[in-house]
Amino acid sequence: MDQGESGPTIADLIRAHFNEFKPAERKIANHLLGNYPMAGLTSITELSAACQVSTPTVMRTLGRIGFTSFTRFQKALKQELAETLSDPIAKHGLWATGTPREHVLNRAAEAVVANLRDTMNHISYDSFNQVVELLCDPGRAVHLVGGRITHAFSDYLATHLEVIRRGVRQLPASAGLWPHHLLDMAADDVLLVFDVRRYELDLQGLARVAADKGVEVVLFTDQWLSPIAEYAGHSFPVHTEAASGWDSGVATLFLIEALVTAVESRLWDGASERMNELERIFDRTGRFRRLKE
Repeated sequence: MDQGESGPTIADLIRAHFNEFKPAERKIANHLLGNYPMAGLTSITELSAACQVSTPTVMRTLGRIGFTSFTRFQKALKQELAETLSDPIAKHGLWATGTPREHVLNRAAEAVVANLRDTMNHISYDSFNQVVELLCDPGRAVHLVGGRITHAFSDYLATHLEVIRRGVRQLPASAGLWPHHLLDMAADDVLLVFDVRRYELDLQGLARVAADKGVEVVLFTDQWLSPIAEYAGHSFPVHTEAASGWDSGVATLFLIEALVTAVESRLWDGASERMNELERIFDRTGRFRRLKE
């Protein structure tokens, strides 16, 4: 298979066939997308070792997306990379006007754009749509939890979902209280977990017990994949590289806002009623200052 300039990228092909892959093949797909395109430029032996699968499994995976040999796969990948690197003008357009190229604003902007692009290459659209379906199901309670840093993301998503639908429960920051919440988690409920490096053991224990109870675990993680992926029905690996010693949260926030947009759109009739009622409550409680008429 040869990809032309207007054809789908290899990342597009992997995403399109993702649901057809067997578990071992998904390891390869996740690895290729997690460090795209460089992960595919190693030898087939190195690729199979990195994914802890056999070389025949690598070839079966590539066969599903139309490549009959590893050589053809790498040729297409190198062609794709060459086309990407041949357009320095596109990168220059991201820079702040009148600001030196090495300024932190430009370095941060480049990191954010790269994270968004790499995240989009790694996200399964089918998985995203299935999670939207779960969140729109009124028969399922939705529980959210995060770690030391990622608790802010779960809190942000919970605040929006609470307005859109009933049955949304944000777990407290204190892990000591999580077993109390596990008492009320029922089979077919949804647990949204945010976990990035250094991957917190309390979150892993919570996800494992919830999965054992039949709860649908949805994981938001980084490109290296939290161990919670073992218990998750859906995992969203988000790229977090930053121009500092901290991880970037922009791509995670983008994914959260995309979910909120999709769920709100699907549940708009009920969501709009809840929003109007919430505004009336705000008025009655004097939560916000209002302009004098």
